[in-house]
Amino acid sequence: MEQLFNGIHIPRMQKVRQSFARERVSDIAGVLQNALNQEKIIGTINTGDRVAIAVGSRGIANLPQLISEVITAVKERGAEPFIVPAMGSHGGATEAGQAEVLAELGVTEAVTGVPVVSNMDVVQLGVTESGFPVYIDKEAYHADAVIITGRIKPHTSFRAKFESGLAKMIAVGLGKQKGAEMIHEAGVDNIAERVEEAAKMLLDKSNIVFSVGVLENAYEETAEIAVLPGDKIMKEEPVLLEKAKQLMPSILFSPFDVLIVDEMGKNISGNGMDPNIIRRNYSGSVKHEPLVQRIAILDLTKESHGNANGMTNADICSRRFFDKIQFAATYPNPLTNKIAQGVKIPMVMENDSLAIKAAMKTCFDVDYSRMRIIRIKNTLELEYIYISEAMLDEAQAHPEIEPAGDLDYMTFDQHYNLF
Repeated sequence: MEQLFNGIHIPRMQKVRQSFARERVSDIAGVLQNALNQEKIIGTINTGDRVAIAVGSRGIANLPQLISEVITAVKERGAEPFIVPAMGSHGGATEAGQAEVLAELGVTEAVTGVPVVSNMDVVQLGVTESGFPVYIDKEAYHADAVIITGRIKPHTSFRAKFESGLAKMIAVGLGKQKGAEMIHEAGVDNIAERVEEAAKMLLDKSNIVFSVGVLENAYEETAEIAVLPGDKIMKEEPVLLEKAKQLMPSILFSPFDVLIVDEMGKNISGNGMDPNIIRRNYSGSVKHEPLVQRIAILDLTKESHGNANGMTNADICSRRFFDKIQFAATYPNPLTNKIAQGVKIPMVMENDSLAIKAAMKTCFDVDYSRMRIIRIKNTLELEYIYISEAMLDEAQAHPEIEPAGDLDYMTFDQHYNLF
């Protein structure tokens, strides 16, 4: 098959640095302690209370520190905190799998000093006005108080007042697999409405006392910490979401021919690669201006535990990516959210070199000697990227892009995979 790639030569690439706004919290412990010590916040915790701290499956900057500060504040009130995974069907929709996801994020009993109580059982709190049941994690239901923690950011599949944030953590995360399935039951176009409706019922009928919401900047640094009383979450989160949208990174070139993505994974985005960055959305619910003709994905992160949900956004993948797919970890997502197209397998090439060449080969209306190619580590880390020789003039003219390395060919090992 390699003869099909005659005349396809991977060009030289240069490392460049993209610059973004860098608002950040320098004293995380101090800011969080001050916010937690408000009477309207910590006063909701009483001596002897069993307090469930809900933690999701997304990678968040400084997550172990944030959770530890919350735990300390709860303990100082004479209460007994414990951690519950709040991640819907993630972690293979199993108790052990969800505990393992938290461990990969650095949230363990050894680190935090409190037990991680992972249970997929739920309690039905009621039925919404539109007619679907609302569920809550059994351990959280029986706790005296529940604290929600999570990052607020744009969702990968829809636009609404509440996207990926605290309300979704409440409605989908704490609902475990059963609750997540109910939220997705009516299709992507109705997720936002169901999240809002379920979150309101849970806040009204359960013992959620406050939340710790985090915004991050384009460098994966903590930009803002918002500690909200339970009765302020639904009012304040939409404002924080708009701030989060302004803080997101991007690829400062458009359009181009090929995007090489070194790795994708559930710890990076719910879809493996953030559709807001690559401007592709397989659900069809959000329309993006096209960014790139072809995407080649080369590897799956260790933290994904074989979950390759979202791989359909790539056109080509390498053999090493394909070999890491665990279907038992991947399929609970589409079986819960009903978006089966999210796990379609891209064209598989034997190594990274062929995957890149296949992406180049399948582009339309291009000069193979002057292809516009970008390489990124993943869709979270976009400060440093690589661009092909044909894009250097454009980079030089851009005020937020500067060279960060020499122009050179990418280096492959003896198996033709990138170092």
